[in-house]
Amino acid sequence: MSERFDTRDAAWPLRPWVMAAICAVAGLIFDLLADFSASTGASPLRLSGATFVAVAAVSFVVTVEQRRWLWSLGFALGWGAVIALVGWFTASYNRLPEIFEFPFLSGLFAVLLAAPLFQTVRDEGAWRFPYARLHGHAWTDAVIGAASLAFVGVTFLLAWLIGGLFDLIGIDVVIDLLKESWFAWMLAGFAFGAAVGLLRERDALVATLQRLVMVVLSVLAPVLAVALAMFLLSIPFTGLSKLWDSSIPATPLMLVAGAGAILLANAVIGNGADEPATSRVLRGSALLLVLCVLPLAVIAAVSLGQRIGQYGWTPERIWGVVAVGVALVYGAAGWGSVAKGRGAFDELLRPSQTKLALGLCGLALFLALPILDFGAISARSQVARFATGRTAPADFDWRAMAFDFGPAGRRQLERVARSGRPDQQRLARAALAATDRYQVEEQVRKADSAATLDVRLRVVPQGAALPPGLRESIAATRYCRVGPCVVTVVDERRAIIAGAVIKDDNVESAVLMPNARGVWEQDIHSRFVGKPPFRPDVSRAPVELRTVERRQLHIDGKPVGEAIE
Repeated sequence: MSERFDTRDAAWPLRPWVMAAICAVAGLIFDLLADFSASTGASPLRLSGATFVAVAAVSFVVTVEQRRWLWSLGFALGWGAVIALVGWFTASYNRLPEIFEFPFLSGLFAVLLAAPLFQTVRDEGAWRFPYARLHGHAWTDAVIGAASLAFVGVTFLLAWLIGGLFDLIGIDVVIDLLKESWFAWMLAGFAFGAAVGLLRERDALVATLQRLVMVVLSVLAPVLAVALAMFLLSIPFTGLSKLWDSSIPATPLMLVAGAGAILLANAVIGNGADEPATSRVLRGSALLLVLCVLPLAVIAAVSLGQRIGQYGWTPERIWGVVAVGVALVYGAAGWGSVAKGRGAFDELLRPSQTKLALGLCGLALFLALPILDFGAISARSQVARFATGRTAPADFDWRAMAFDFGPAGRRQLERVARSGRPDQQRLARAALAATDRYQVEEQVRKADSAATLDVRLRVVPQGAALPPGLRESIAATRYCRVGPCVVTVVDERRAIIAGAVIKDDNVESAVLMPNARGVWEQDIHSRFVGKPPFRPDVSRAPVELRTVERRQLHIDGKPVGEAIE
């Protein structure tokens, strides 16, 4: 009895070994290109090369069959090249080579959607998409992929167990190999390829498991359907304001709920007219879930629109608009299917979902390619709000402008640094001078503190001159950023800074001293000036240096421990 879902596919006993060898070699090449051992990270070109290897290898082993295997090879190489191009552009976009950005993830999503579409075309030998075959490929690929990843995890657990056993008797070669990144990637590739090959050769069993998963998921449909219906029916009485006040972001929550509704509705309606659930409760739940998607998407759109109105455009919000748009289209398609088909809505919904899958795959690929610059759109929006005063300099996202909005963001910062108001120029230059995104906020706050330091700083003794470099060191501390502060000059090599580091909190102090290079640095210890709560007005309160006698244990003439009095 054939273990293949499609009886036209002949048995291929060597498939697991062939797939394991391909993925093992791909894992080795991937490690060499990604260069995980380098402290500075891989260059965009190397990252794109590693992306090509990974995407091409995985796409090939997941989709290949002996029948029309050249089609699978072309599919894998083509998508590998496309995603490599996307990865190169994404890694080159910002100042630091970071590949896992939204365009790159959108490209990977396009590959995931394209795989079952390609498999259906390959099986049909023509540009046709029978829903049962397309839906079956999508679910089977998901099950095989998840199971193969789980097998990789089990393989590593077994390898570490074996390594630990040999390590007990002084043979540490296995442990040493597992610590090498090249071996780890080869082992991961070997395990993944072998698992995919084994499961694909028995995909009839996987298809049975997939149907079992759908049956189990369909049982959850009534629960989610009733919950969503009650939620939506409550909105007219509670209003939307509570959604905006919640600590949980409304837009992603609505989109996740809509995606869950789509997933469970598909679990109920099945692959075709001969598969849907016969239970009236389940079919009614599926219909209700389909109807809930559109209002959920509308609420998500209102929530996102409010955020954009308050804070302007960012790349994340533009991607959010795309996601909301997809949800609205799917919701409208569901309502149209119910309006025309009523109880037989699934017969109309299936072909609509096929068209939506094709369109979504194309949209994901389009958005992944360097055609639309979401960073430029966001940079113009944020600078416009900044220029009109809708965003204060302290609230402006300097970090995103310098590191997240691409070349357009940096150009806008350079323009502000040249022609903005003096306070804007100062902060823009500080953001541009930061070497990584985590330094931007500190650099901006330091620049702002230095510019307004004279308003908050009190020097004791009054009129004393600050040693060279001390003023910059004071601006770099947090003691003069949220309120007044006082610096007491002890001598040419010591000063004490005091103030609150958090607004309306206790006054603290630290010692400032020059290091070997003459740069004044803050003592690592920050101390309360008095016993909390202690919040004197340091701009007026008397400040003096006193000589304090103390009692302390001494042994052999040397102090031991802290003072006791």
